[in-house]
Amino acid sequence: MSARLVFSHANGFGAGTYRVLFEHWRAAGYRVEAVERFGHDPAYPVTSNWRGLRDQLLDFVAAGGPQPVWLVGHSLGGLLSLLAACRRPEWVHGVVLLDSPVITGWRAHTVHMFKRSGLIRRVSPGKISQRRRHEWPDRQAVLAHFASKPMFARWDPRVLQDYVDTGFDEADGQIRLGFRREVETRIYNTLPHHLGPLLRRHPPRSPVAFIAGTQSSEIRQAGLGASRQLAAERFVWLEGTHLYPMERPDDTARLVLSQLASMGGLPLPAA
Repeated sequence: MSARLVFSHANGFGAGTYRVLFEHWRAAGYRVEAVERFGHDPAYPVTSNWRGLRDQLLDFVAAGGPQPVWLVGHSLGGLLSLLAACRRPEWVHGVVLLDSPVITGWRAHTVHMFKRSGLIRRVSPGKISQRRRHEWPDRQAVLAHFASKPMFARWDPRVLQDYVDTGFDEADGQIRLGFRREVETRIYNTLPHHLGPLLRRHPPRSPVAFIAGTQSSEIRQAGLGASRQLAAERFVWLEGTHLYPMERPDDTARLVLSQLASMGGLPLPAA
């Protein structure tokens, strides 16, 4: 059995933001690897249903060796992990989705219609991300900016600092948002609408776990029917919003380890 864990991040937040979780998983014996930022490599463009991003994840997995891996992902990253498991089931031991609701049925049809008509740009989170502030004079200003926002005020201070340290680039004397807002917006506006048919034709052969945030507005909007059906007895709740991995990284990491152990992963560390 491989102890390789490949993590995929949420839209807008690079892998460095999740350092606290990675440390827990490494301490438990997993070799944790992650694509730092999806969507920024022109070899893997952001297209409808995220096929390019799925291929970016699959190529990253393949580059690490032929053995199967554990896939864990938050939001965007969870859905990419699921898409990868459907495409290459023989590469995957199991999948853990962190508040990554599977959209099917009439909701998926609505997403498809919005994408075809162009209305998706007016209703998706992309309408906010495309106007997001993206430059600051220094990292202290970045930290002050985000710490003052209610959403980020809920974050564990270690995670917010990791976001400031790894999620921004220095160029021309300015600190700039590393996850480019036009990429973030394209990802929102190309949300997969084909998961229902895909899961019927090519369901993952490995077990799937789903950890849902009790206060997640994304869960309420997308519905839980398909996610519950997919995860079955491995559907569990964790207190927090859609960004609970940032709010409660220690609890999130431990619950992921528990789910992995239930799927045949490494035994839980001694308390």
